[in-house]
Amino acid sequence: MYELRQVTKLYRKGRKEVAALARVDLEVADGEFLSIQGPTGSGKTTLMLLLGALDRPSSGSILLDGKDLSQLRSGQLTDTRARTLGFVFQNYNLMPTLTAAENVQAALVPLGVPPNEARRRARAALDDVGLGERAGFYPLELSGGEQQRVAIARALVKEPRVLLADEPTGNLDEGTRDEVVALLEGLRSSRGLTLIVATHDSQVARRAPRTAVMEKGRLRIRNNQSNGGQAE
Repeated sequence: MYELRQVTKLYRKGRKEVAALARVDLEVADGEFLSIQGPTGSGKTTLMLLLGALDRPSSGSILLDGKDLSQLRSGQLTDTRARTLGFVFQNYNLMPTLTAAENVQAALVPLGVPPNEARRRARAALDDVGLGERAGFYPLELSGGEQQRVAIARALVKEPRVLLADEPTGNLDEGTRDEVVALLEGLRSSRGLTLIVATHDSQVARRAPRTAVMEKGRLRIRNNQSNGGQAE
């Protein structure tokens, strides 16, 4: 699935160059659940941007199914994001003037899916996250956990192979956090997804069999407990 070799990402800060990532090596298997953990400024968000084809490394290679993302043209990257990658963010990023179903359908516009098919797929995706009965609700009529479920449905409706979740539980209480993580785990299993979750939360990170721990732009792998990655 993913193969990163000596990936470095430099940013200009005044007259200096700062390494957000420094010679990072990482492999992620097809269908794996990997968490990425680290404090603010550690490089985990930069790593997620590169995995999501939203930015390019300064050096090194990022292979996704054998294709080096760093060498693809902008149009090819856009197509990869549209067809292969699904994204879930901390702040949901839902359009307040669209219903839950319309927010999910919006993800299919770049793919040119016919309206009737888009409506069917959106309703099916909302059913999969337990929100079929709230398809006509607007975001402000939904709880935070429900809004995040809509965001997950929006990511899934494209039928991606990879789901990238950046702090997906950051705005949720503990109970809702656990429900959302369990939902992501279940969807990964049922759909054969590769799931990569960036988080500050150690309880969330330890749900994954492996954690990529980021610190000052460098990465080390931590193997979590042997109970299948379930939280203690």
